[in-house]
This record gives sequence, C-alpha cells and structure tokens, in this order.
Amino acid sequence: MRQSLAQFETAFLEETVEDRARRERLRRQAVARSQQRRRQRTQRNGTVRFSLLLAAMLTTTVLVTIAMFRALALMFS
Repeated sequence: MRQSLAQFETAFLEETVEDRARRERLRRQAVARSQQRRRQRTQRNGTVRFSLLLAAMLTTTVLVTIAMFRALALMFS
C-alpha cells in the first residue's frame, strides 16, 4: 500500500509538471499567433494606406495639370 501510494504521488507530480509545461507551451503558441496576426494586419493596412496615398497623389497631379492647361488656354485666347 505504501509503495503504491508513493508511486501514485510520484505519477501525480510528474503529470502536474507535464501539465504546467503543456499549458505554458500553449500560452506561448497563442501569443505567437496573436503577434503574427497583428503583424499581418499592420502590413495589410499599410499596403492599403500606401495605395490610397498613391491614388490621391496621381489624381491631384492630373487635376492640377488639367487646370493649368485650361488656365493657359484662357489666357492666350
């Protein structure tokens, strides 16, 4: 009985240590996934913002060019 109780306690302690290690591993994996999603979201948002900035600059350039040539045409007509 004493031996089986000692074996039971030893097995319980080993299982407890393994369980703690597993929980810590799962927590680290969850943190890593969260950081990866955050990086992906930041990169995606950055790409969208850059595209919008580029479109705004091109639109402004086209509109200013058209306005400039119309103003010149009015001045010389």
